[in-house]
Amino acid sequence: MVKRGGFKIALVSLMAFVLLFSSGCAKGGTTAAKDAYKPVELEYWSVWNDEADVRLLITAYQQVHPNVRINYKKLRYEEYEMALLEAMAEDRGPDVFSLHNTWTRKYQSRLLPAPVSVNLPYKFMTGTVKKEEVVELRPSVMISPAGVAKTFLDVVADDVVLMQNTATEGAKPNYEKKVYALPLSLDTLVLYYNKDLLNNTGIVAPPTNWTEFQEQTKKITKIDKDTGDIILSGAAIGTADNVVRSFDILSLLMMQNLAPMLDDTGSASFDKIPKAYPNITVPPGLGALDFYTQFSSPLYEGYCWNNKLPNSLEAFIKGKTAFFFGYAYNRAEIMSKAPKLNFNIAAVPQVSDAQKVNYANYWVEAVSNKTKVSSYAWDFVNFITQEANVEAYLDQAKKPTALRSTKLINKQLADGRVEVFADQLLTAKSWYKGLNPEAAEQSFKEMINVVLDGSLETQKAIKQAVAKVTQSIYTK
Repeated sequence: MVKRGGFKIALVSLMAFVLLFSSGCAKGGTTAAKDAYKPVELEYWSVWNDEADVRLLITAYQQVHPNVRINYKKLRYEEYEMALLEAMAEDRGPDVFSLHNTWTRKYQSRLLPAPVSVNLPYKFMTGTVKKEEVVELRPSVMISPAGVAKTFLDVVADDVVLMQNTATEGAKPNYEKKVYALPLSLDTLVLYYNKDLLNNTGIVAPPTNWTEFQEQTKKITKIDKDTGDIILSGAAIGTADNVVRSFDILSLLMMQNLAPMLDDTGSASFDKIPKAYPNITVPPGLGALDFYTQFSSPLYEGYCWNNKLPNSLEAFIKGKTAFFFGYAYNRAEIMSKAPKLNFNIAAVPQVSDAQKVNYANYWVEAVSNKTKVSSYAWDFVNFITQEANVEAYLDQAKKPTALRSTKLINKQLADGRVEVFADQLLTAKSWYKGLNPEAAEQSFKEMINVVLDGSLETQKAIKQAVAKVTQSIYTK
């Protein structure tokens, strides 16, 4: 005889199984929609984004698409590109990954441009009395090239909207603008300064223009009269190899002086006189190179730096230099290695308030052309870079926005940790659009070095650099 208690337990267990099984399968919706609603995994690689910050974005996306699992991997900058290329070659690379803004053309053949739209399944409850779970396919419109120009800061479109040949093989080429990546944030070059060193020298505020910068560095710098060694540096500027991002600093000076970095054909032209100012006798790029290198010339009264000194960031952390040119991402390292250092951040000096130019250095999120989940990959990138979704990430990470958003920029202008960066966003520019950014940067370093060692005159050095940079634009 069967005991009733056992029957009840069996019945309850069966009901629980049915409920559990039913929770994963929607009853309503088309067959196509229900077939499309299946578990999906996305691999996401990046460099500077901490997992806690990225987790905000992932969680928000999974609330809309609970069937998607996103595995995030943060790599060190030194190993990132090699690991990325090796993984791609072995078809085990990420679906979504970060690229530097100067790398998009270099990686274009490995990227999948944004589609016009994607169709993805969404699960929801319907009905009032009797609830029913339904899956529905819905189109999601991706951002267009025109949308990038309208939604993001001016500098972004030139870096992420590229031309693609959409013609079939053998047909006449047909080039169209396509979106290849989108940024979460946008960093700009700033001036870090040691408050104690400025205070001890009687300097009330950091410089706002390059004339003040020269005067202050000269005032701060201390040189041993017997040996000629620099005891205390006013600023880490003037050399190539021991100045972090010397390429960016010299590029900024050239651009502020209105040097035409590229001509109408896309070739390097920073040794030329700009067409708008034909009466100028000295090319502004040449003047910028002379200005930059003079800080490491013992013959110059403002001499404050040389190749014997440590890396510029290391020197700043150790209190050996008053001014260091860096980015928002440098702040965490400075605070970690020198928690007692009394420092602050200021805008980079300008040539004049009438022609403000700031230098953009940032990363963008792209989709691999080898991904097997392209619709989800691009939907994820499109989702996390939208204002409503990226705001929480920016607030937590304390990074400046890449969006042309009055709300976000004003909010960040009121936040002391990102105020300086936010104030520079609307005038931020970048210029390198080639296939080999590493070669271009090396060309700048060589240009600086041959001027400093006297092996080439400034005019010949800059022309040599122009030729090498132009080659890097068209050749990997």
